[in-house]
Amino acid sequence: MTKKKAQWISSLMIATAIGSIAFGQTAFAADKVRVAKSADVAWTQVLLDVGAREGIFAKYGLDVEVSALAGDAKVQQALAANSIEFGLGGGPSMAFSVKGAPVIAVAAFAAEPRNIAIVVNMDSPLKTAADLKGKLIAVTTVGSLTDWFVHHLSAQEGWGPDGVKTIALGSFAPALAAMRTGQVDGVMASVESGYGLEEKGQGKIFVRMAKYAPHFITHVIFARNDLVNDNPDLVTRFLKGFFASVAFEKANKDKTTAIAMDVLRQSKTAMDHSYDDEIAMFEDDGHFDPAAVAVIKDSLVDMAMLPEKPKDEQLFTTRFTPVKP
Repeated sequence: MTKKKAQWISSLMIATAIGSIAFGQTAFAADKVRVAKSADVAWTQVLLDVGAREGIFAKYGLDVEVSALAGDAKVQQALAANSIEFGLGGGPSMAFSVKGAPVIAVAAFAAEPRNIAIVVNMDSPLKTAADLKGKLIAVTTVGSLTDWFVHHLSAQEGWGPDGVKTIALGSFAPALAAMRTGQVDGVMASVESGYGLEEKGQGKIFVRMAKYAPHFITHVIFARNDLVNDNPDLVTRFLKGFFASVAFEKANKDKTTAIAMDVLRQSKTAMDHSYDDEIAMFEDDGHFDPAAVAVIKDSLVDMAMLPEKPKDEQLFTTRFTPVKP
């Protein structure tokens, strides 16, 4: 064998080895992660789709499978059944952990509820919030964020937690059908759903919830306890990818709107409005604001969801925060 040929073979073997290593890293680095939203029409939870489609989670070695469930209770059930690793839910849903759910909130990602409102028919006789006393409002599930807000609004208006009634109807479609046929007086829903109905002349945003809870944790990320204890690296990487997606959305309105239009099947106008209304809600690092935590603790007792105020560690863990993507 000539010296030149030997050098060529040696170079080929080195290149093949390097390629094999690179291929191995690509093939084995991506961990499959199942994540569920607590609503199928929520602009704030399009964060998952943005992170997946823009390859942000992939940078942290994650292949994220996104699904949508009808309410916080469904997310908690999926977590308990080991059907998902992570779930996006409402701040008040941290009460499920206190009641024995095998999950814990690992980060907070949205503050005051700029994204939630009571939506009513365009010809609704309701004129002001005072008209809601004794009315029936559709929510997703019992104990969900939408359910919590109806009772919180009622208490804030001085009617007690049950001054406005709720009925759990799951996703937005059946709730909307019930509202159109007069079976309920309104729906506690996302602001973007209200925008969509206003464009079609089918409904309108009636009362926004930000005025009732200016200091609040609207959305948190839940993880299974076994995952937190046995695979904290996966939790860390998921949170880094999630909050890198937050940073991307804040810097890229047009791309965010395009993805939201596709996922939520709504117009550019509605999605642009939603972006402008809601982008300021997002936290940059997942921290749990003490003042907002205090509001949730007090309300859980006031509304008889818990017998006494829980300790912080019963609701959430700060093991992974602040998140630094």
